[in-house]
Amino acid sequence: MRVVAAILFFFTLMTGAFAQTEPLRPGDKVQISVWQDPKLDRTVVVGPDGMIAFPLAGHVNTSGMTPQALENVLKERLQKNYSGQLDITVSLNDVNKDSEALTTPRIFVTGEVQKPGPYVLRSGTTIVQGIALAGGLSIYAAGQRIQVHRQERGIDSIFTFDFNAFKSGTISTDNITLRSGDVIIVPERGLFE
Repeated sequence: MRVVAAILFFFTLMTGAFAQTEPLRPGDKVQISVWQDPKLDRTVVVGPDGMIAFPLAGHVNTSGMTPQALENVLKERLQKNYSGQLDITVSLNDVNKDSEALTTPRIFVTGEVQKPGPYVLRSGTTIVQGIALAGGLSIYAAGQRIQVHRQERGIDSIFTFDFNAFKSGTISTDNITLRSGDVIIVPERGLFE
């Protein structure tokens, strides 16, 4: 149990460290602490233009800056107001989920599945795995007529996939790897299917 707790703690630290090396984006919330002057401690939101406003430092353009780089700029701007060395900490409090969603590769699953919608695409995800992300096929799904719509360089391509044949083991080659933007359409079963 201690090993599991240690591993979870390690991954939490690594995730936090990774967030500190990513550039700030509009909508991100940043926690700023000034040890020498707690009245300045606050959470600020990066504006759509990449700017933040901070007392005694004015407006700061954070475009392309990491939290560490912002720390350095704030130290430089605030130092003239204090006699001793300043201890400023800048940490990413919350990322802008909308901005993150625009850059994250996604697939879309629609039709006769349990949970239609967009899903984050992981490397190597296949059609069957995409359907599994959407909770699997509904009881009304036409599993033998599943389509994957893909657009490349303005040209639409449609791939068909027979889930029933894949499930029975007769065909395994049609289970292609998905790409960002692919749409899986699971049609409704006909009356005599």
